[in-house]
Parts: sequence; structure tokens; C-alpha cells
Amino acid sequence: MTRVRRQPPASRARPQDIGSKVPFLVPAAIFLLALAVRLVHLWQIREAPFFAVLFGDARGYDQWGRQIAAGDWIGKEVFYQAPMYPYFLGTIYALLGHSLVAVRAVQAVIGASACLLLALAGRRFFSPPVGVAAGVGLALYAPAIFFDGLIQKSVLDVFFVCLSLWILSGLVERSRGTFVWLGLGVALGGLSLTRENALVLIAVIAVWAVLRLWPERQASPASTLAAVGGPLAAFGLGLAIVLVPVAVRNYAVGGGFYLTTSQFGPNFYIGNNPKARGGYVPLREGRGAPEYERQDATELAEAAAHRTLSPAEVSSYWTGRALDYITSQPGAWLRLMSRKFVLLWNATESADTESQESYAEWSTPLKLGGWLGHFGVLVPLALLGMWAAWPEWRRLWVLYALTVAYSASVLVFYVFARYRFPLVPLLMLFAANGVIALPDLVRGALGRERSARPSNGVPRRRSTRAITAAVAAVAIFANWPVLSANVMQSVTENSLGTALQEAGQLDEAIVHYRRAIELSPSDAPYLANLGTALRLKGDAAGAVVMYGRALALDPGSASTNYDLANALMDLHRVDEAISHFAAAASAAPDSVDVQNNYGVALVEAGRTGEAITAFEKALAGDPGSSKAHRNLGDVLSAVGRNDEAVVHLRRAAEIDPADASLHYDLASTLLEMKRLSDAVAEFRRAIALQPGMEEAHNNLGIALSYQGKTDEAIAEFQTALKLKPDAADARRNLEQIARVTKPK
Repeated sequence: MTRVRRQPPASRARPQDIGSKVPFLVPAAIFLLALAVRLVHLWQIREAPFFAVLFGDARGYDQWGRQIAAGDWIGKEVFYQAPMYPYFLGTIYALLGHSLVAVRAVQAVIGASACLLLALAGRRFFSPPVGVAAGVGLALYAPAIFFDGLIQKSVLDVFFVCLSLWILSGLVERSRGTFVWLGLGVALGGLSLTRENALVLIAVIAVWAVLRLWPERQASPASTLAAVGGPLAAFGLGLAIVLVPVAVRNYAVGGGFYLTTSQFGPNFYIGNNPKARGGYVPLREGRGAPEYERQDATELAEAAAHRTLSPAEVSSYWTGRALDYITSQPGAWLRLMSRKFVLLWNATESADTESQESYAEWSTPLKLGGWLGHFGVLVPLALLGMWAAWPEWRRLWVLYALTVAYSASVLVFYVFARYRFPLVPLLMLFAANGVIALPDLVRGALGRERSARPSNGVPRRRSTRAITAAVAAVAIFANWPVLSANVMQSVTENSLGTALQEAGQLDEAIVHYRRAIELSPSDAPYLANLGTALRLKGDAAGAVVMYGRALALDPGSASTNYDLANALMDLHRVDEAISHFAAAASAAPDSVDVQNNYGVALVEAGRTGEAITAFEKALAGDPGSSKAHRNLGDVLSAVGRNDEAVVHLRRAAEIDPADASLHYDLASTLLEMKRLSDAVAEFRRAIALQPGMEEAHNNLGIALSYQGKTDEAIAEFQTALKLKPDAADARRNLEQIARVTKPK
């Protein structure tokens, strides 16, 4: 009897086995699709008003990149912002010249490469269809297209995330390979130099690596060390290759250990303080530009400590302030964290300087991609994908951990679209898995679900009704209107207006300020910015109206009260100006500019005693302010307190020795005190700095005449008249000295 041999049951193919059969043409097609979409986007936005105008972080990165291209590769201060992107720009500028078009074209290639890497990672982690869905999803994802076209580091953020995921996907199935671990360290090191909070991902990978590599069976210490220590050493070496040179450089210029940057403390405080609302609020009102961040953080910390601080001490000061708030007001902090959580998962992309909505007016890929390619679709699909992948959680838990860890790292600080953008590749992998699992979910919802359990006993399909309800709830939560698209678009218009104003293009700036106000009428800073532009154009009356509207929305604003007071001074409405200077001084008592101008207004109103107090407060805020010393010296001289006046005027001249008018004021006070030799010396210094100063020549002539140096005095009076023929004082002095010296 012939024995029939039964075929063994077909074994379940592993994801990497399936992925290896996918032709390379598929990922190549994904790369070309992503590149084509990004190039079309760049072509269409080339005529947009914000294409060639840089503002916010973009302007700072561009300036830094130019310095690097010019040869300043080391710099002089500890890095305050992540350095990778400026060095990327500097390299392009050095090779191709200062071309923003070239930068954007290179970024299009990098962005397309990220899509390719994500597709390859998806087919390893899950399956070829999931890989294709993830790659295509990122290629057409509207925020990815938007960020890849900006002069911003976000393009490198996502590239390094996708590179790390691709390398990690190989290690999930095959944990050995020294060079693979080395490459993962290099990739995560690069990510940490573009997005500092990504350092948390290194800890996740280290924990995963130990658990993944630890021998399952009892093994000798030597074999355990070889199994775990070798890969971890390679991983650490990869990190060191990238991070150690930065730490060494920071130590060389700053004298301390700074692994990447020194901005942890200020950023932590900005995200966690009584005035925080989940987004960015500058340490000093009205100074939200990136170039002020380090300066303001340092000055405020040093003023509180009454001494010079190192970057590490500045960071510690702000960290302590934030922790004080968290521990003293836990309820308020938890409410703040709840708001940040909502912002983190909301569909609207929270803009800080440039908004996707503004670019979508010019870009078809953004306009079309915005219908489905947004966070409000990505998040619920990612939840579905996480549910579908749960039966394999032992193999994929590292993806869940990375998602949770990075989300938490954003919440620790504050939420902007570009800060949460590195989450997108992780969510896209799960979302792609959710799309592939969607037919099974639909069949289950219709009652056609087949009961199946994998060998580990975990149900392959949990209650489809429960997951359907959960996905629907998350979709509603993510798409709930929290941030207005119009408000986001107004951010770009206001930022563009500010950049144009700084470039002296006031008419164009006013147009964009007005559009920002149309889009967001209740935003007080936009009204104040329009007021400033109008004042610069000479329309002080129009500026007063705008500042008044801004104050109606935000009565306690120190900067708006200050600006309104200055505009009122232009209109000679001194008493009104004084009331607004007082309000500004109350809100910002340490502001040197506020106290100085407040004092000037008080002098003009004849309130010299109060003016002296204001100038003294200005000096308390900044003892090195030549303006405050000069103003105080002038008013002290006016009330006859010349000895005190000379002290402050001399100090002002020491601080700013190239200012001829300071030497003139000092000399005039010395002349009044009949300290003739000192007065002559200071008048001569003023004339050496500004030979055309008629008043200095005239007063020098007076001082010389008191000294009996008649011929020299006459020469100075004559010089004054040559400079200003209608100078009545010089003519009168010349005639008087001529009468005195006339021969009898």
C-alpha cells in the first residue's frame, strides 16, 4: 500500500521575506512621485511674495549659513539653536553660492528620499502594501510638501527619522550587524542636531536594544556581554561620531559641557509658566524674533542673579523658574498640559511664522493634498493601524514606544506644527497599516468577520465595533476646531509685513499688516505692528488710532502703551503720552527704553523731579546705558546739580566715546561750572569727532575767551559762522569780542 505523504502546512512568510520580493521599481516610483510633487510645488510658489523674503527662524538660519560659507565654521559662542541645518545651508552656499532656489531644490530631493526610506521601512516592519501606502502617504502629505519647501530644518528632521526607521526595521528582524547599529547611532545623532528633544529617542532605542539582544537562555557573562555590549558599543560609537565633535566645540568656545545646545532651560520655561498657553510666548513682550531669544534669556537671568552667568547657569535659572511654577501651581500646569495635548493632536497646523494655508493659495499640491493629507486624517488612521498591528506588539513595540516618547518630549515644551512634524513618519507607518487593515474592519463591522487567533493566543481581531467607535471618537477629537485656519494664515501675513518693514518697504508692509488684521481682527500685535509702520511713514495720527485699537484688546501691553506714548509725543500730546508711558513703566519697570522716554516726556512737561526718578530707574535696569546717563546728566544740569551731572555725562562719554554730542553736553556743563580747561578739552574732542558741529565751535570760542585766548576764540567764532552763516549766537559773540579787543 502506497503511503500518502502530507504536505507540511505553509509557514507564514515574514514581512522582510515578502518585502524582498517587491521590485525596486516600486520604491523608485515613490521617490519620483514625491520629487515631482515637490518640484511642482516649488515652481508654483516661486512668484509668491514670501518666496524670496526670509523671516523668523529662516532669516536666522540663512545669516548663520552665510557666515559658515564665508569661513566661520567654528563660531564664537555655545550653540543656542540646533546647528545641523545652518551647516547644511553653509555647505550649499559654499558650493553653489547664496541661492534659496538651490536650497529648496536640494531639500526636495531630501524630502523625496525620506518617502523612499519610509516605504522601505514599512515593508520590513509590516508588509509591501503597507510600505507602498506609507511612502505614497508621505509623498502626498500636505504638511510634508510644505515643510520641505521652507528654509527650515524640518526637512532634515523627517529625513533622519525615516533613515532611523529604515535602519531600525532591519534590526527588528535581525538584531546583529555592527555597521547597522553604527548607522543607527549616526542617524539618531544627526536627528539630535536638528531637533534636540529627539535625544529621548536614543534612550528608547537603548532600552529596546538591551531587551532585544539579551540572551533568552541562560548564558555566560562573556557571551551576554558579547551579545549586548557589541551592538550597543557600535550604536554609541555612531552617536559619538556625530555628537562628540559638537560637544568638544561647545567646550572650546564656552568652557562647559553642552552636548548639543544650551537652550533647554529657556524653552522649558516658555512652555511652562503662568503666561503659557501651549504655544510660544517670548520672554520679553514684543521680542519674539529668534535673534532676541539668547539675549533676552541671558539678560533676564543675569539681572535676577546680579552677576554674569554661563550658558549652563542661564539654562538652570530658567529650568528652576519652570519647576517652581509646576510645583507651586500643579492644577494650572495640568490644565496647560491638557491644552498642549489638544494642540499636539489637532488637525490644524499651528504656525509660528509661516503657515501652510498661505502657501496653499499658490500651490496646487498643497491645495489638493490638504483635503485628506492632514493630521486630522493621519491620527485616526494611525490608531486603527496600531490596533491592527497589536497581535505583533512584541516585535513592533519599539514603534509604539518611539511614538509615545517623542509625543511626550513635545508636550514638555510647547507645540508648533514643525515641532510635532517628526511624529509624522511614525504615525504614517501605523496609518498605512490601518489603510491596509480597513477592508477587514469593514467586513467585521458588517458581521462578516472570521474568528482567528494567532499562535500566541492574542485575538487577531478584537471587537470591531469598539475600534470603530474609538477611531470615530479620535477623528472627532483631532478635527475639532481649536485653531482657526484664518488665524494661521494671518501669522504669515504679519511675519511678512515685519520682514518688509525691517527692509524699509513700508508700503508693502502695510498691505500685509492690513491683510493680517482682516484675517484675524482680534489680534492686538497685528494692530500694533500696523501702527508702527504708519508712524515710520510719518502718519502719527493713524498710528495712534491703531495703537488705541490694540490697547482696547490688550490694555496691559507694555510695548503697545510705549509705542502709543511715542506716537503721542510726535503729535505734541505730552500729557496723554505721559499717562501711557506710566502704564508701560508699570508693566515693564525694568525696561530702559520705557523709563528713558518716560523721563524725556516728564522733562518736556516740566516735571523734572519725576524725570530724574525715571532716568535713575533706567540706570538701575542697565547701568551701562549711555542714553540713560546722558539724559540724567542733562536734567541734573538743568536744575543746577552740575557736580552730579558731570559724573553721569562723563560716564556716558566713556561708554560711547565716539558720540560727539555726548562730549558736547559734558563740555557745556563744565563750561557752566567754569571748569574751563576741562571744557576746552571736551569741546575739542567733540569737534574732532564732528568737525561740522557749529555749536561746539561757538562754545569753544566762549571757553577760550574766558581763558583770555582771544585770537583762538575769534577763530572758533569765525569757523562757526562759516559752517552756519545765520548763527546768531556766534555772530553776537564775535562782535562782542571784537568790541572788547578794539584798539582805543
